[in-house]
Amino acid sequence: MNQDLDISLLRTFVAIVDTGGLTSAGKKVGRTQPAITHQIKRLEGAIGRTLFDSNRRQLSLTRDGEVLLEFARSMLRLNDEALDRFSVPDISGHVTLGTPDLYASYLLPEVLENFSRAHPNIEIQLRCTRSVHLHAALERDELDIALMTNQPDFRSGELVRQEPLVWVAGSGNEPELRKPLPLAVLPQGSVYRHHALEALGASGLQWSIRSVCDSIAGLQAAVFAGLAVSVFPRCAVVPGLRCLDESDGLPKLPHIELVLFRKRQGVSAAAEQLAQYIARELGEPPVVPVKSPPIAAPK
Repeated sequence: MNQDLDISLLRTFVAIVDTGGLTSAGKKVGRTQPAITHQIKRLEGAIGRTLFDSNRRQLSLTRDGEVLLEFARSMLRLNDEALDRFSVPDISGHVTLGTPDLYASYLLPEVLENFSRAHPNIEIQLRCTRSVHLHAALERDELDIALMTNQPDFRSGELVRQEPLVWVAGSGNEPELRKPLPLAVLPQGSVYRHHALEALGASGLQWSIRSVCDSIAGLQAAVFAGLAVSVFPRCAVVPGLRCLDESDGLPKLPHIELVLFRKRQGVSAAAEQLAQYIARELGEPPVVPVKSPPIAAPK
């Protein structure tokens, strides 16, 4: 007879993968290491498959483990969404959310869709522009909450996640071979631009700005056309782009911080619910690739 999968077992399984070890997973789900090991054995028994391919004291996910990981993430997301929907009183209201167009396009669509399904009486208005403009609008109380790229002169916000920056070029061209290096960048004040020019200056590479665009769509157009290379967060790397690194002669880039801000005077229950949901959903680590890095083996 088929048995239902235990959500707590799936949560432990995902925690092991996300944190990279039994001890850290135990801290995340509130269980001891022996209990974590027992849960994994129960989960493997329930599905009749081995989840981890052991190699001495190290192991990585098997192919079956990779398949289950995708199902587990989806099931946990639906479970948490259902609990979120019914664990609080019905909330209604209007929320003005500010975010750069890049995050609106590549990070928020599924998050906002799931939130709206769980909270159909909360109306969300999006305002998309660069982080520096959003911060100013927030200070003028024109926004309830904002998800932005952190900058040194911003007041303290809630750190949601770190996102790696990468050099990108079009798949069908090689602008990185030109001298000086042609660049497509955002206007002055952009953190992406600052990190790109700082890294190039430290490496001694010569560069020339060929395109200045106020949106991710403009940068993509310049890159796809082969006019220049640019700097994107990894979440915005789409088909038709290729990532460049030190092997291509380009310097390493740092991570950026995605931060969540609330207006100074406080926010409504609807805005706070959305803020917490965004922080929780975007704060989860990305899905591990098929060839996972080794993690500590259950004893």
